Formats: sequence, structure tokens, C-alpha cells
Amino acid sequence: MKITGSGNDFVMFNNLKRVVKNRRQIAIQVCRQKYGVGADGAIFLEKSRKADYRMRIFNPDGSEAEMCGNGLRCLVRFIHEQKLSRRKKFLIETLAGNYKTFINGFDVSIEMFLVEKPRFNINLEINGTKIIAHLMNTGVPHAVIIVEDVETLDVKKYGPLIRYHRTFQPSGANVDWLQIINRHFGKIRTYERGVEDETLACGTGIVASVICAAMLNKFSSPVEIEARSGEKLNVSFADDFSQIFFKGKTKLVFEGQWINR
Repeated sequence: MKITGSGNDFVMFNNLKRVVKNRRQIAIQVCRQKYGVGADGAIFLEKSRKADYRMRIFNPDGSEAEMCGNGLRCLVRFIHEQKLSRRKKFLIETLAGNYKTFINGFDVSIEMFLVEKPRFNINLEINGTKIIAHLMNTGVPHAVIIVEDVETLDVKKYGPLIRYHRTFQPSGANVDWLQIINRHFGKIRTYERGVEDETLACGTGIVASVICAAMLNKFSSPVEIEARSGEKLNVSFADDFSQIFFKGKTKLVFEGQWINR
């Protein structure tokens, strides 16, 4: 089943019976454009001893991600589409921790949290240009850069240079460029590691960017963010950031059988 969260698309597998073992290889095959299904990631729904379910997510290059905000929202939609439960609330285990999720129709929200203490005002020099980045970890690391206009960015050129910058080694970082329109609205573009390209939306990146800007006193809750897909997602948070909620729509694209011949 293929489900998209605001343009961030995933191929979903019901692996509750642990039939699938070679997750990495399957992810590489199904995510491949033209020769596979084509997606930003492959997600496997599995049993958990710590929560209601467990999410395993693999990037198109076969690497496993600790967490994916839009992927987690799509997984909850998948649980409902598979008629595995009629419940509206689930606790989902990921490599980054356990997340509370909520579904209402096609809308899915997640209670997010910061995995590590933020690092602000990191000075980078990229091809002779000085850039100020802020490192946030909302399950995966994000280098957040606040810019005047996201439309003029050369994401394909600068994305890899920042993603692989020595400052963020050894694991590297996703890269988010945030344009602040007003205290409750902004636009974003993201270069995702593992996908190694710009994606139409990135949930952890949106949350990382909003919380980063809010901590710098540039945003106030709630905040609406327009992703590259043109769709809008919502982030709300407590004044002390003890509670952070990420909400957006999900869409079932198609379902079928994966036959690798």
C-alpha cells in the first residue's frame, strides 16, 4: 500500500508476522523510480513489546532511519486501512523512542519531542559563503537555516554540501531552509539524507524548523507551514515546549502486491 503525507510518500508493509526479513533490499527495490513503486521510504509495521506497534523505516538507499514524522502519520493511516484496530490513539515504537499518535478521519497527529539539546548559531562556510545553521533533533538530526526566500534556493547544489559537512559527521544531517512569513506561518524546503534529494515534505524537518524558530522568538503557537508540495501542516506547542504536536492530512494512493521477478 502506498500512502502519502503531504507529498512525502511511502510504501507500507504489514510485517506483523515477521515474514519480511530483508527489509533493506526491499526498500531499495520498491523505492526505486521507474523500476519499482517509487517512494521516499519503505515502512514496515511490526509487533512491539514496548508499545502498540513498532515502525521500521528504510530510506531509498537502504539505510534505516530512526524516525520519520510523515512516515509515522502514514503508518497510523495504514493501521486503519488494514482494519487492524478501530482505536483512535496508538503508541508507536521507533528507534528514536515511543510516540503518541492520534487519527481523526484522514488527519493524523503526533506528539513530538526533542531527542537532543538544540545547538544554535553554528557557523558554516559553503563554497565561500557563510551560513548560520541551528542543529535540532526531532528523532533525526536537522540543520535548520532561516532564509529570506525559499523559492530562490538551489537545494540540489547546497543540500549535499551541508548534509555531509564535517560539522555534522559522522551521521550527517537533513537540511531545512525556513522562510518566516509571520509569527504563525512559514514555508520550508528540505534536503533529506537517505533520500539524497529534496522531498516534497518532511515532518521531522517541519517540527525541527518551527521549534527552532520559536526558541529564537520568531514563531508563536500554533504555526502553519507550507511544504514544497504546496500542502500545509500544523505544529502547536506549549510555551516551555514540554508538548509539541504535529498534524497533517494523509492520502491513500493505491494498494497492491509486490512481485519481484
